[in-house]
Amino acid sequence: MPLLAITVLGHDRPGIIAETTGVLAGLGLNIEDSTMTLLRGHFAMMLITDGATDAASVEEALGGLTADGSLSVSVREVPAEHVVARGSSYLLSVHGGDRPGIVSGVVAEVAKVGGNITDLTTRLAGELYVLIAEVDLPASADPAALEAALGTAAAAVGVDVTLRKLESDEL
Repeated sequence: MPLLAITVLGHDRPGIIAETTGVLAGLGLNIEDSTMTLLRGHFAMMLITDGATDAASVEEALGGLTADGSLSVSVREVPAEHVVARGSSYLLSVHGGDRPGIVSGVVAEVAKVGGNITDLTTRLAGELYVLIAEVDLPASADPAALEAALGTAAAAVGVDVTLRKLESDEL
């Protein structure tokens, strides 16, 4: 069976993770990858599962989560990805006054060099905007040139940026 991508979105409340994972375990599904977060009181979870249950059956089994209308659940099949050799991992951090265009301006520079953003989190704390991203750069990328381009992009929107190489034990 193909892997299943499951998303659960909606108003946060205690027990969402326990209920969701309990149903999945009951169906014999193994959680291979997941991410869960709160965004201003809204819960967001994505999981990749493996097992012998089809997407429609999983969505039906998770139906109890959606009964009161506060959560939505989506389940779809996804192909197994072949692991590709990746380049070096970097931590990208941005902070400064909040304004439109920060994310798009910075991540565009990563994309220009063929970098892949594998995780990205942003937070607004008062007027301070913070972005943290894990970035995989291909061996062909010049990290110093990227850092300079990121600096230019960051200056254009009035924020500070840093890019530092991560050691594998830091991930």
